[in-house]
Amino acid sequence: MTTIAPLFSLPVTDPTWIFLIVLVIILFAPLLLGKLKIPHIIGMILAGVIIGEHGLNILERDSSFQLFGQVGLYYIMFLAGLEMDMEDFRKNKVKGLVFGLLTFFIPMALGIWSSMALLGFGALSSVLLASMYASHTLIAYPIVSRYGLSRQRSVTISIGGTAVTVTLALVVLALVSGLFNGTATPIYWVKLGLKVTLIAMVIIFVFPKIGRLFFRKYDDAVMQFVFVLALVFLGGGLISLAGMEGILGAFLVGMVLNPLIPKVSPLMTRLEFVGNALFIPYFLIGVGMIVDVRSFVAGGTALKVAVVMTVAATLSKWLAAWLTQKIYRMSSNERKMIFGLSNAQAAATLAAVLVGHEIIMENGERLLNDDVLNGTIVMILITCIISTIETERACRRFTVADGPGISSEHHGGEEKEKILIPVANPDTIENLINIALLIKDGRQKDGIVALNVIDDSQDAMAGEAGRRNLEKAALIASSANVEAEMRTRYDISISSGIVHTIRECSATDVVIGLHMKSSILDSFFGSLTGNILKGTSRQVMVVRLGMPPNTFKGIVAFVPPRAEFETGFTRWVTHLCRMAVRTGCRIRFHATVETVDALRQAADKADIGTLADYIPVPQDEPVHIDGMKVGREQLLVVVGARAGSISYDPAFDRLPAVLNRDFAESNLMIIFPEQIDRQDIVSFSDPLANS
Repeated sequence: MTTIAPLFSLPVTDPTWIFLIVLVIILFAPLLLGKLKIPHIIGMILAGVIIGEHGLNILERDSSFQLFGQVGLYYIMFLAGLEMDMEDFRKNKVKGLVFGLLTFFIPMALGIWSSMALLGFGALSSVLLASMYASHTLIAYPIVSRYGLSRQRSVTISIGGTAVTVTLALVVLALVSGLFNGTATPIYWVKLGLKVTLIAMVIIFVFPKIGRLFFRKYDDAVMQFVFVLALVFLGGGLISLAGMEGILGAFLVGMVLNPLIPKVSPLMTRLEFVGNALFIPYFLIGVGMIVDVRSFVAGGTALKVAVVMTVAATLSKWLAAWLTQKIYRMSSNERKMIFGLSNAQAAATLAAVLVGHEIIMENGERLLNDDVLNGTIVMILITCIISTIETERACRRFTVADGPGISSEHHGGEEKEKILIPVANPDTIENLINIALLIKDGRQKDGIVALNVIDDSQDAMAGEAGRRNLEKAALIASSANVEAEMRTRYDISISSGIVHTIRECSATDVVIGLHMKSSILDSFFGSLTGNILKGTSRQVMVVRLGMPPNTFKGIVAFVPPRAEFETGFTRWVTHLCRMAVRTGCRIRFHATVETVDALRQAADKADIGTLADYIPVPQDEPVHIDGMKVGREQLLVVVGARAGSISYDPAFDRLPAVLNRDFAESNLMIIFPEQIDRQDIVSFSDPLANS
């Protein structure tokens, strides 16, 4: 007969109940602390203290916490690199380097002095202890991500500084460890440098190529997710083999995969969801379980060590943030953001104290004794609390008011964006939805309309196929945390149904697939596109892609003369800039000198940064694509014009022939910009447009 007594024995050992307790903590800690206006990350750590073996002994820190904790640790560093805006990082790389050096050397100096003068530690123990202060973990980064402030200048500087100071702290750890295991010879350091450099080069140059090939060949959501995680742990494992901590490899993998995983994409949503829902909370709970509260009650030494460590770490990080603010004349809230992100000690700090605790010196004592181990955990707890509170406050201030350094996306106009996507061809649905996700305003959680038009002459089977296409489109959009509206319309023709829906739902843009020619007599665009262009003045994007848009290596845009005078000029420039920034591609505009000036102004307003190049061309031809070479991994964008518009030229009539001849295999997007609604105006260039 089975007894239920084991259920109430502590600590709980049954895997089912262990996992249930952890899930309950992950669920209710944010709800409870949210009412108290305390960041929920603190709740995870405090919950770990309460349920751990040094608290109520409900759970012990078994192998599951070690496994999930390691995954969570890697995940934090990986997401920090993945969500970092690489263009902002390039613009602020010098500031990030300066902050990284300040946030390393100031804690090192203050840490060595305080350890030797106040705690009486030896030189090597003091150096290792100081390196723990110098390193920091972006434990509060999920807060920044939740507020959508990852492109904020102070955040970018903090992340850049993290890479610098963590690398230097891990070098100090390797140096001290090498001195005691007898490997700290000149040859050892040469080998370490060569191995780390070689592996870093493999991650930087080989991983992106493998990623592009994989994403082009496989579009299964589960396979892509597992593939990315495999690269993260491969990078971390390789760096570990070289003699450094794997968190550095995870951060590096996040940076190199950044252009391949757009911020608004189904894959990014899945990666963030799994990390923030399971792995990162598991890590935080595991950190809290290490704290031994009783050691501070039993004697004063551990408490003294904890106080000195916490004050030294916090003060040195604040000084580094304050100096960075003064050097670059930043706002006080930017200083608070930098301090908040850089104050938390966890990843490299835990690695250093555990390594130091295992080292036995010649006199038989540990390099870092039990008091330091317990003091480190208290320091981690308090610095994480300070970090999350300061980061939360800074994020709220930035959200309420547009403080200096805020980086925001810009609307193409005051009108709310709504992108209409006809989904007749199931093979093109995913690429069309992904294009819409790349160009849409990231602040909107809706704005996509998937349309299925059923011709009155079609049978019931066509309606069922259309319903499946709508569901597929909605699923892809929802995977990126974007709500897609599904519409089915019966009409006398497909083009009529699309045009009427544009008016009914007030769509601002239309994204359609390029017509596939069925015979030699068929036109390049087909009658459908032509009828849509005649029936609406809204922006229309005609797309033909041979690969997923997140794997593009560049965008080449050809712009006709006088394009800047079109009503929709700012809108399509903004959309292309968003696509370039989110895919990490350089965009090259070919236009006349006059148009280049307008392009540069519009692109600057769209936060394109240094990703845009401008190539002036003569004004004798509307589109200069004859003889041009566009790479297989680039997107060719041709800005067209409707007949009768100010930028229209009769030479556009030969555009289809040139595209068919020279760019038959290229990734192609043809943009017809928005115009003033000319429904009631009869144009001499197209007098039958409204008939």
